[in-house]
Amino acid sequence: MRKQIRLMAGIAFATAAMMAVSACSDSGSESSSDADTLTVYNAQHESLTQEWADAFTAETGIEVELRNGSDTELGNQLVAEGDQSPADVFLTENSPAMTLVENAGLFTGVNQDVLDQVPSQYRPSSGAWTGIAARSTVFAYNKDQLPQDQLPKSLLDLQDPAWKDRWAASPSGADFQAIVSALLELRGEDATRQWLAGMKENVRTYKGNNTVMKAVNAGEIPGGVIYHYYWFGDQAKTGENSNNVALHYFRNEDPGAFVSVSGGGVLKSSSNQDAAQQFLKFVTGKSGQEVLQTGTSFEYTVASDVPANPELVPLADLQAPAVDPAKLNSPKVTELMTEAGLL
Repeated sequence: MRKQIRLMAGIAFATAAMMAVSACSDSGSESSSDADTLTVYNAQHESLTQEWADAFTAETGIEVELRNGSDTELGNQLVAEGDQSPADVFLTENSPAMTLVENAGLFTGVNQDVLDQVPSQYRPSSGAWTGIAARSTVFAYNKDQLPQDQLPKSLLDLQDPAWKDRWAASPSGADFQAIVSALLELRGEDATRQWLAGMKENVRTYKGNNTVMKAVNAGEIPGGVIYHYYWFGDQAKTGENSNNVALHYFRNEDPGAFVSVSGGGVLKSSSNQDAAQQFLKFVTGKSGQEVLQTGTSFEYTVASDVPANPELVPLADLQAPAVDPAKLNSPKVTELMTEAGLL
C-alpha cells in the first residue's frame, strides 16, 4: 500500500513538473516572439519608414510593425496610452510631437552610441530622443507673379498689410505649427501673437503643403510657406504641380530659415528596449541615412556624415537659426493659433 502511495505521489510530482516546464517553454516562446517584432508608431512618410523597416529586418531579422498616423494624432495617442502603450518606437516628421511625449515622461532616453551618430544641432539637448532627418522652411512663389526683388526678406514680413491675400499656408498641419513653434522659441510670445494676428488678416489657408504649392503653381496665390521637399518631390516626377514655382530661402538665421528636425525615440514602457535602440541606431547609421540620400522623400540627412541628396541646397548654406528641438512647444502654439482664429 505504501509503495502504491509513493508511486502515485511520484507520478503527480512528475506531471506537475512537466506542466511547469511546458508553461515556462510557452512563456519563453511568447517572449521570444515579442522580442522579434517591433511596434513603431510612425508619423514619418510611410514609404520612407517602410524602407527603413525592410532594410532593418533584412539586417537583423527583427520584424517591424508600422502603425501610421500624423505627428499630432500619434503624439496625443501615446500620452493617452501612457505606460500601457504597445509602441516600442515613435518616429515623427517634426519635433513638437516628440517634445510632447518627452514632457509626459514617456521616453527612456537614447543610447549614447546612437546619439554619437547625430550632430548636436539635430537632436534635443535632453538626449531623450534623437533627430533622424530634417526639412527646411521655404517660401514657394509663382515665378510669373513675384519677381525676386519683391520677395519677403523675412518670415515676419508676411504680417504686413502689403501681403494681404498674397500668401498661403496650411495652419492646421503639424508642419506649419512646427514653424510657429520655432518663431515662438526665437522671438517670444508677444512677437508670435502679433505675427499670427497679421497672418490671420493676410493669409489664404489650404489643407496640406502640397495643396499650397499647387495653388501657387496654378497662379491662385503668389506665394506660400511650405517645406522644401514638396517641390523637389514633384520635380522628380512630372513637375506638373511645381513647374511655375521657385523656392526662396530666407537664410540669415531668420525664423523663416528654420530647419525642422524629425525625431525618433524609444518608449519607456517598451518590452523590446534593445531592439528599439538597435532600430534607432540603424536609422541614424550609414545604411539608414543612405536611404534618405538616395530615396524619394528628399528630406535632409542628419547623421553619420552621410551627405544629403545632391539636388538639395546644402544644410550649411541655409543659415538656419539655432533652435533646441527640446524647447519647441506644441500646446502653447495650439493655444496661440486658436486665439488668433487660425485653428
